[in-house]
Amino acid sequence: MTHRYLRISAAVLAALVTGACGFKHAKYENPISKDTQQPDKILFDKSIKDIEKGRYEVARLTLNTLINTYDTSEYLAKAKLAVADSWYREGGLHGLTQAEAEYKDFILFYPTMEEAAESQEKICMIHYKQMDKADRDPDQALRAEQECRQLLTQFPNSKFAPQAEQLLRDIQEVLGEAEMRVGIFYHSRGSLASSANRLGGVVEQYPLYSRADEALFLEGDSYSRMGPRFRKQAGEAYTKLVRDYPLSKFSDDAKKKLTSLELPIPDPDPAAVARMKFDAENLKKPGMYSRSTNVFRRGPDTYTAAKTGTPQMNNPRPNIPANVPPPPAAAAGFAGDVTVAPVTGTSALDTNPDARTTPPTGDSTAAAAATPAATTTDTPDTKNNNKKKNKKNNKKNQPAQTLPETTLPPANQPQQK
Repeated sequence: MTHRYLRISAAVLAALVTGACGFKHAKYENPISKDTQQPDKILFDKSIKDIEKGRYEVARLTLNTLINTYDTSEYLAKAKLAVADSWYREGGLHGLTQAEAEYKDFILFYPTMEEAAESQEKICMIHYKQMDKADRDPDQALRAEQECRQLLTQFPNSKFAPQAEQLLRDIQEVLGEAEMRVGIFYHSRGSLASSANRLGGVVEQYPLYSRADEALFLEGDSYSRMGPRFRKQAGEAYTKLVRDYPLSKFSDDAKKKLTSLELPIPDPDPAAVARMKFDAENLKKPGMYSRSTNVFRRGPDTYTAAKTGTPQMNNPRPNIPANVPPPPAAAAGFAGDVTVAPVTGTSALDTNPDARTTPPTGDSTAAAAATPAATTTDTPDTKNNNKKKNKKNNKKNQPAQTLPETTLPPANQPQQK
């Protein structure tokens, strides 16, 4: 026992030392074999030697000298790529971030070069190596999925496409496992609508996920426990399980469920049978060393990922639980296209017929022409304003009020008491 633990410790130490060394003292992947004594070629060769020796900062200074001094050099593209490779080899969060930015600039300026596909593959690997386990933050897994899809979309005929396709299967295995755990949690807590929604989304978005058959069985069980109103949804889940995952251990139970629901049992899909047989034959379980060091590793286990089949290339769509009523249909309205164009030639008002549904008759037209001004409907505000104006006009037109006539006694005549 002691010797076995010593061997395991030595293996772990060797792995740590190898990981710490990284790419140091490794040959450069994209050298220039042309033998010449041009000054730009001398600078490029010197920077490549520095990269291979692990002197990344010195190599970048040399490469920047080449780029800034010989801006028309035939090695300019290779120099830009070497700058990105130096950051990639240096590693670390800062180094990988700088490497991703440099690779994206290289793809932007040189999209037709063979190294552009390699740059996109390394961007995918940058995020793939930083992935966490399925029960942790999925940000790096989502970024890796996005970059691998970009490689397959932009460079489908590249030699890196098959590797990117397998990386995408591994990434979607991790993302599917994360959603599966959430669905199982809801199912165990009795949140059946949430469980069915999550588990159905797993199968819809990641059909190659290794536990998709179990997700379908639990989805059908959730719908069955939600009442007879969801009999159709439960039957669809069991039917999909029997048809698309015929070699699953849940297939026989799903057939019994379909029989109890009085629904037909579908025939298995031959392509699904071949795919599941191929995955079972090529499944490689991790060894003792991998299992013993799994707790120390940041990345997830992807040995259960599918080895064949086309991975999902579409972004996930939000699913609405079945117990949520659908939104009301939108009111019918204008569904055509509206275009804007300048009016040329004769005015459309003179040439086109009247667009009103009830055009005015001849008498009404003549009456409208004889009327000097069009009548307008008064709003409450205009009525109030008119009342105020009328009051002011009435006050102006009223005659001045005079005092009543009184008889005054003469000035020298005494007043009668």
